[in-house]
Amino acid sequence: YEDAIAAITTISIGLLYLTDALQLWHLYVSVVVAGGFGQVQTLAYQASVSTIVPKQQYTRAGSMAAAGHYGASIVGPAIASLIYPIAGLTGIVALDLLTFAVALSTLFAADIPQPDRSQELSQNNSQDKSQGQSQSEQFISQLTFGFRHVWQRPSLRSLLLITVLFTFAHDVGGTLYSPMILARTGGNAQALASVSAMAGIGGVVGAIVVSSWGGPKNPVHGMLIGYMGAGISKMGFGIGRSLSVWLPAQVCSSLNFPLLSSARSAIWMAQISSESQGRVFAANSLFVQGAKVLSLLVAGPLAAHWLEPAMMPQGALVTVFGTYFGSGPGSGLALLYTLCALIMLLIGIGGFFLPSFKHLE
Repeated sequence: YEDAIAAITTISIGLLYLTDALQLWHLYVSVVVAGGFGQVQTLAYQASVSTIVPKQQYTRAGSMAAAGHYGASIVGPAIASLIYPIAGLTGIVALDLLTFAVALSTLFAADIPQPDRSQELSQNNSQDKSQGQSQSEQFISQLTFGFRHVWQRPSLRSLLLITVLFTFAHDVGGTLYSPMILARTGGNAQALASVSAMAGIGGVVGAIVVSSWGGPKNPVHGMLIGYMGAGISKMGFGIGRSLSVWLPAQVCSSLNFPLLSSARSAIWMAQISSESQGRVFAANSLFVQGAKVLSLLVAGPLAAHWLEPAMMPQGALVTVFGTYFGSGPGSGLALLYTLCALIMLLIGIGGFFLPSFKHLE
């Protein structure tokens, strides 16, 4: 369904463009619609992996998906840059529709086992009736099932909280990523493109390594080591002021994300039954997406109204941090970016001392 909706939105944008009726708000609507259905597709994909892949291969499967993600981030823009000057937006839309057709045909040809939810639903309904719940109360109970399932288990609750904290710190830094590079290089878009390309290369290499290796025997350790590696690499990136530092630091940072994301997914799939994964993953996603939105709201004002002015020449923080970050445009962004990376590192270290994580091993 998501691919079909995405195809419809792409066709709509193409028709509006051909009739000279395309406006900016059309793009906003199409992104919202495609993004909403895309989230449903992501949840369905995550829940289907455990029905296809053996438990011991969860981490490897997650890293293979990461390879596709990072590979697309490299190949997609390159192909678009070649096609657009020749065929324009019409050619891009046609290529987009072709990829939708390939995706749909592949999906129809695949045999994806469906979990048996009849026993679970029967148990839940019996429990609700035994508690004397009305239909509306039963509906609310089903709606909040994912939250309750996680929150009632200390180990899963800790896993969700540490994921949300890491996501918040990472995305605050991610919001500053592009403006920091542009401010440090005098608006050099080529420098930003080079660093972005290194992110894709590092992600692909990391995914290939984890896919070949299969991941650590203890995915909790793999996740936490990935958190620490990403934090250390990003700290080096934030302190750096040139491509000679940014490029290797970006590769090292991206190497960690296939490991940490695939290990984290493996933990969730191993801990949650396949028939419950869709609702649990949806509840988790709500918290994680909330952290992402909050990071966007916090990062800009914090950097623009406080840290950037404080790191200008004669600013309040230059005497303390100027040795490491310099002063002038981008220095305040670099300081906040590095602080976020330090938090990511501390989250990874702190996870090793959480007693509740012992139950996840």
